[in-house]
Amino acid sequence: MLRILRHGAPGFDTADLSPDWRLPEDAVWIELVEPTRAEEVAVERSLGLLLPTREEMAEIEASSRLYQEDGGTFMTATILVNADGQLPTAAPVTFVLYGAKLVTIRYVEPRAFAVFAAQAERQPSLCPNGSQTFLGLLDAVVDRTADILERTAAEVEVQSRAIFSRPRGAAFEEILNKLGRAQIVNSKARDSLVSLARLLSFATLADQFDGEKDLRDHLKSLQRDVQSITDHSSYMAGNITFLLDAALGLINIEQNSIFKVFSVFSIVFLPPTLIAGVYGMNFEHMPELKWLDGYPMAICLMAVAAIAPLLWFKRKGWL
Repeated sequence: MLRILRHGAPGFDTADLSPDWRLPEDAVWIELVEPTRAEEVAVERSLGLLLPTREEMAEIEASSRLYQEDGGTFMTATILVNADGQLPTAAPVTFVLYGAKLVTIRYVEPRAFAVFAAQAERQPSLCPNGSQTFLGLLDAVVDRTADILERTAAEVEVQSRAIFSRPRGAAFEEILNKLGRAQIVNSKARDSLVSLARLLSFATLADQFDGEKDLRDHLKSLQRDVQSITDHSSYMAGNITFLLDAALGLINIEQNSIFKVFSVFSIVFLPPTLIAGVYGMNFEHMPELKWLDGYPMAICLMAVAAIAPLLWFKRKGWL
């Protein structure tokens, strides 16, 4: 899909491609969402630029993601997607600054793009040109990432209390699942923040920011925000790792307690079993078989043999 936001327009226009189609001169934001090859060719022909393919966007080399060519500044960042769903992912999104225009290429639906697009439709003044639209989009992406990490941190805090205040014997499976998901979200958010930091650093080379103090200050502010959120993500990763280790340690302690009980009972019943086994043998010449008090004495001997280890374990503090 090819959508175009024109200067001062109240909403996006959908391009109706024809053989002689050209971009409007007052186009500010050209958005390519899962574009067809025909849409890519139409934009390339209008701008005189060669846009990156989906495969090129997915490459991780800095030279493939951040470069300047034919008067355009090409920047690709990894954006967190579907953070509220069961399978959060991170996907590449490309930003191209060319003159007063911004071109974005994406094959996913980040929430930040939808939020900013809705704001731009309500307030056309947010997008007077491509560079300010670019900064507004990055503001939305950074804010969205910060919100995701804030919710994840709150969930981690809930699971932290659940781990250390849970009743003995309660299941850990749900806690481990939630901590695992929090770690996945945090990891992908951190990958996104690292790529955004590289993008913002490279964006300072774009001609659109030369001599524009306000825009360059906005870029520096975004860089500081990304750095602080990255530090918070790193702290949270360590906290999640600690909680996972603590949960696994408590599981091991409970399992050891269970095995200790089984071991104690095995030792307690071993001597009585030995005595019962001895007197259960079918030998003809066993003096105790003719003894009137043999049976009660055997029962008492087995009881003493069972109680003695229990008293010994209790004295040693093993029970």
